[in-house]
Amino acid sequence: METSTYKGFELFFLFVLLPTSFLIEYPKLIKAILAITGFVYILIFLKRKGLLKLKFPDKAYWRPFWKETVIKLAIIVVVTGMYVFLIAPDKLFSVLIKRPEVWGIILFVYTFLSVWPQEIIYRTFFYDRYSGLIRNKWLFIFINAILFSLAHLFLGSFLVQVLTFAGGLLFAYTYQKTKSTTLVSIEHAIYGNWLFTVGMGDMLAFPGAQ
Repeated sequence: METSTYKGFELFFLFVLLPTSFLIEYPKLIKAILAITGFVYILIFLKRKGLLKLKFPDKAYWRPFWKETVIKLAIIVVVTGMYVFLIAPDKLFSVLIKRPEVWGIILFVYTFLSVWPQEIIYRTFFYDRYSGLIRNKWLFIFINAILFSLAHLFLGSFLVQVLTFAGGLLFAYTYQKTKSTTLVSIEHAIYGNWLFTVGMGDMLAFPGAQ
């Protein structure tokens, strides 16, 4: 299980074959079983390696992390705000204004039931398991982002693919520097929750204001 060949097949099955198979029509129960089995497999690995424990990074990382995150968030706010304003102005902050209770639920569910599982799979597990296969860190970040985007292919949205690829680059870069699941999860949650707040929720398969 520690050979490069095994890891290569494992990577292909978990991060390419499994997510793309969800595009094929077959019973949803089988899809759920396959997804849960893959997730449990990853959890067992992380548990054995002691990587499931909540760890706060060294304080030296916090200040540069927040500085960079605020700068990146400001850019994201401007770009996505203009996008929604120009493409679908009626959706701008629509959920927050019209259905604040739904907005609060989305933020909670996304932060704790979506962000954390994604980050332990695509950053914590992926980096610990496969970083030795590809020595070039920039190529590794690029591949990680591609596979992270591939995981969202079942949503059938080109916009989702673009955003998850861009997000994958940012999150992989942060994890590459900090090796902190906590920091990258915070960053992921901030950007993702902003997208729902600004009015891109139903564009990304989340409930809208209607």
